[in-house]
Amino acid sequence: MNRAWVREAVRLIEADANRSADTHLHVFPLPAEWGIDLYLKDESVHPTGSLKHRLARSLLLYALVNGQVGPDTTLIEASSGSTAVSEAYFARMLGLDFVAVMPRKTSPEKIQLIEFYGGRCHFVDIPSAMYTEAERLAAECGGYYLDQFTYAERATDWRGNNNIAESVFAQMQLERHPVPSWIVVGAGTGGTSATFGRYVRYRRHTTKICVVDPENSSFYGAWQTGVMDYTTGMPSRIEGIGRPRVEPSFVPQVIDEMIQVPDAASMAAIQLLRERTGHWAGGSTGTNLYGAFQLIARMLAAGQTGSVVTLLCDGGERYAHTYYNDEWLADQGLDVDAEMAVLEDFFRTGRWPVS
Repeated sequence: MNRAWVREAVRLIEADANRSADTHLHVFPLPAEWGIDLYLKDESVHPTGSLKHRLARSLLLYALVNGQVGPDTTLIEASSGSTAVSEAYFARMLGLDFVAVMPRKTSPEKIQLIEFYGGRCHFVDIPSAMYTEAERLAAECGGYYLDQFTYAERATDWRGNNNIAESVFAQMQLERHPVPSWIVVGAGTGGTSATFGRYVRYRRHTTKICVVDPENSSFYGAWQTGVMDYTTGMPSRIEGIGRPRVEPSFVPQVIDEMIQVPDAASMAAIQLLRERTGHWAGGSTGTNLYGAFQLIARMLAAGQTGSVVTLLCDGGERYAHTYYNDEWLADQGLDVDAEMAVLEDFFRTGRWPVS
């Protein structure tokens, strides 16, 4: 391996991180009398517009320092979109070819972004075929399969190094409830929940971790049953989170609770977010918010005050043809109005309907 090239590649990636200011922590407006604060960590302001920018940086650094990537290596990834966008960005920075293996139904906006950064999209009709196809392509061209679903939890330094958990707690220091009662995240690889779960234990915080899971995903079933080879075999409509199988980076032992969120509820939550804050976010942010609202209702019922932190994962402009398109929502059979009524009632009363 060309050590001089690797040193320069690491420098370039670290310089990109150094140029980027930390992501914002927005306050979501809740009734003042509730005594509870809700924050959104805005990951859409990364250079490639999503939470996956952190993951892509970590995966590339992990591959470089392990001697897996050199100046002529083709990078391959299996991705539903955002991770591939960020990896294409870093591949172009390093002058490397990049191929994203993804479901054919990935949003056109994400496909365009991958191609904008010089990546090539390789489509599969069955989402579960992404893994084997990525492995095949890497073997065929002598490239390197980045494999976010295996390496996400080990590529990120969960002890510090300005990971997302350390960043959140640093930004919370001057708030009235500086140690969150809950942190709410989704699971695509499982790497983000693993980072938060390990960090709060390492720092001895009392914060609990809740993972929200969309329809058709396997993570909730695996956490509930303890069966780690639990599968649904079905794709998630919420891009970036939810998987047909349990991914190797999912660490259920560091999760305190999981909540299943209907897809229509995720759509309603991003509409409410836009109405009340002006922020335009993707569907996974809606999944996060819907889970956060449930936990806040529970805190209110128990007479508790405190803070809850969740993530604004990416911007809504990537989903103009899907989540923000009335025809698409109707074609999917999603009753967003019914879920919006649940949210509006929650903001009026502070109560959550009994399921």
